[in-house]
Amino acid sequence: MKNIALKACIVLGSTASILLSLSAQANDKIVLLTSWYAQAEQGGFYQAKAKGIYAANGLDVEIRMGGPQVNGMQLLLNKQADVIINYDLQVLASVQQGLPVVAIGAPFQGDPQGMLTHDDVTALDGLKDKKILVSTSGQTTWWPWLKGKYGFTDAQARPYTFNLQPFFADPDTAQQGYPTSELFQAQKAGEKANFFLFADAGYPPYGSTLVTRQDVIADRPEVLQRFVKASMEGWKSYLAEPAAANELIKQDNPSMNDELLAWGVAKLKEYHLVEGGDAQTQGIGTMTDARWQATRDFMVKANLLSAGTDWKKAYDTRFVRELKVLPAAAEVAAQ
Repeated sequence: MKNIALKACIVLGSTASILLSLSAQANDKIVLLTSWYAQAEQGGFYQAKAKGIYAANGLDVEIRMGGPQVNGMQLLLNKQADVIINYDLQVLASVQQGLPVVAIGAPFQGDPQGMLTHDDVTALDGLKDKKILVSTSGQTTWWPWLKGKYGFTDAQARPYTFNLQPFFADPDTAQQGYPTSELFQAQKAGEKANFFLFADAGYPPYGSTLVTRQDVIADRPEVLQRFVKASMEGWKSYLAEPAAANELIKQDNPSMNDELLAWGVAKLKEYHLVEGGDAQTQGIGTMTDARWQATRDFMVKANLLSAGTDWKKAYDTRFVRELKVLPAAAEVAAQ
């Protein structure tokens, strides 16, 4: 009888182990494609992975890096990614083309794009007599907005080739950039420079917008809900203590170092990219109809979007509407 009981325990124990193993393997898989090489701007997603936030929400998230040669929208449409980090303007343009893409969350409440200037420029309206370096993508995104707002002309524009040497060499030149990247490079080179975030002047798009396909929403809405929630919790955790994510970022992108990552986190906080705007009261990742309409209206005015485009198909707020992953400062204030 003892042998029988022992064998029964072994069988039951083995069954329990198998069930636990199956449970551990049952996490829902999500492939997330970023918009660039691993850096602080993707820190919240890496933090959710490093700290087990995705796993705690029943998710197995694979983070794949984007880059200059990676067409994220194409990979999303070809079902090689479930979610990509993308741009509101491209999402709206894709919807105009009839493509089945939908934004489901906005980790950055403002686009991190801005203008790097020499220190004699004290505001964006001080660029009317300057040469401005604009990339090819900038020509169809922020440059039309900048021209419309400040009266700049195409005669001022020069090609930007992602090389800061022309900026360093000419005191009458300004150029596009990010506070986490080009501003850092200018500071390291000993250049006295100022930086002006377009979002602070009213440029309407969100930043680091999470985009998926209509079929993913139809087939896996609950999985997407857990993914968005865990991602926003990851962002909150990253801004509080980024060490865990930074180790994963450096593994994926060895060109990153602790100094640059620390700078990046500091600038995310300084410009309130994650925790500013509506995120203060509605939670990290929130999106509103009013902001999407502002982006739509700008694009129509700039002839970047047809007025007849069904722009509300470009986003779905259900995944962030009730999240309320409030920034730490907002939580303290509420207590």
